[in-house]
Amino acid sequence: MDFKQIQELIKMVNKSNIGEVTIEQKDFKVTVKQKEDKITQVVSAVAPMQSAPVSAPPAPVAAAPASAPAADKPKPPASTDNLITIKSPMIGTFYRKSSPDKPNLVDIGTEISPGSVVCIIEAMKLFNEIESEIKGRVVKVLVDDASPVEYDQPLFLVEPA
Repeated sequence: MDFKQIQELIKMVNKSNIGEVTIEQKDFKVTVKQKEDKITQVVSAVAPMQSAPVSAPPAPVAAAPASAPAADKPKPPASTDNLITIKSPMIGTFYRKSSPDKPNLVDIGTEISPGSVVCIIEAMKLFNEIESEIKGRVVKVLVDDASPVEYDQPLFLVEPA
């Protein structure tokens, strides 16, 4: 099962009244649970000898903490109607840098285009580069560096070019 199929599974569970779905294949197991209007995704690669799946710790609700650092940033344009949101395609840990000694991948005011790497999300010890699908200018960073993010959580606001 590839990443796109897992995303589609999450979307289907989110739109339905299903509480939990588990899919097992040879040495791979995916469980998607829906609780209190939010989805928790548990993915584990289980070796044939292992029987217990590894579950991710519950992530805190990021609505309040995510907006706090935005107060320290320069103000966005007066009209936010035309802004596009870049959302997290997965559950994991959000990083603004490719490594601790490197500069941020994007900052407020950075011009981005389709294919530009805007952040890194670590999931299951894998570092996934998240690329922009739009062209524009970053006007707001909505998540603190090294904080947990949920699937479909807003990460950046972009003014389209």
